[in-house]
Amino acid sequence: METLVGTELCFPQLINTSCRKPIRPQLEAMLIYIVLSSISLLTVALNLLVIISISHFKQLHTPTNLLLLSLAVSDFFMGFFMIFQIMMIDGCWLLGDLMCSLWLILLSIIIFCSIGTMVLISVDRYVAICYPLHYFNKIKPKTVQVCVCLCWMFAASFTSVMMKDNLQHPGRYNSCIGECVIDMNYIANVFDLIVTFIVPITVIVILHMRIFAVVVYQARAMRSHIAVVITKVTVKKSEMKAARNLGVVVVVFLICICPYFCFVLTSQKYVYTATSVTIVIWLFNCNSCLNPLIYAILYPWFRKSIKVIVRLQILKPGSYRTNML
Repeated sequence: METLVGTELCFPQLINTSCRKPIRPQLEAMLIYIVLSSISLLTVALNLLVIISISHFKQLHTPTNLLLLSLAVSDFFMGFFMIFQIMMIDGCWLLGDLMCSLWLILLSIIIFCSIGTMVLISVDRYVAICYPLHYFNKIKPKTVQVCVCLCWMFAASFTSVMMKDNLQHPGRYNSCIGECVIDMNYIANVFDLIVTFIVPITVIVILHMRIFAVVVYQARAMRSHIAVVITKVTVKKSEMKAARNLGVVVVVFLICICPYFCFVLTSQKYVYTATSVTIVIWLFNCNSCLNPLIYAILYPWFRKSIKVIVRLQILKPGSYRTNML
């Protein structure tokens, strides 16, 4: 009986206060660890390739690609933080209460930055499609860099303020030793939901509806052979293609993120244990792995840059001037 208790507790020496962990068949547990570890490793590797590609090659330093760089950075850290979630598959947090609070706060910052970057990407495409003549005057690399920095700074400040109590008193809301919990009061939770989900998603949907309307208008104009009349507002074919590609990224993002926030809405506490590491959370995490795969399918420059990086041609002098487009 003592052996059974020891195998069920996160900390066998703390019989009365330790959390319990579920007992899984060894083969099932091994399979789960292998699959999730592979996803984490693939996410980190693919997003690192995106980061190196856009950072190194000068030709790729466009406003849109700088936004993709910000998204890749957040996806990279999301893949890295998956390691901690894999550690929690058996339902036990073994790194202490302070590390738990830091991890969940950093994870919240990364999620916020991903959503914020998606909003910026939508704004970028909205200006490019709806106001093509003003795009290069309004959207410049320096402007994008400032917006990205502000996005990350706001995410860090907002998350730190919202979760200040959890950072000052780590482990305060744990019901047992070995649990990792973050809790916010009702008002803070509603405010967080509005700022991090409702407002950004509403903006993204409205902007893409507007983009879709303009694209449909352009397509009808081309088919009716009156394109000459609207040459002043005709969108470049490359911009239309970029809008389509980024539209795919945004749609996949929305499909992955909405179930996660529905889960958060129905949860009273922000708990990362075996019972809450469900398919909706991993669906959101897998989006970080899907983004670079979408780039590989839709962007020739990414496939070309991967070849240059894998062949170590990136180490040659002047490689940053390589033609990627």
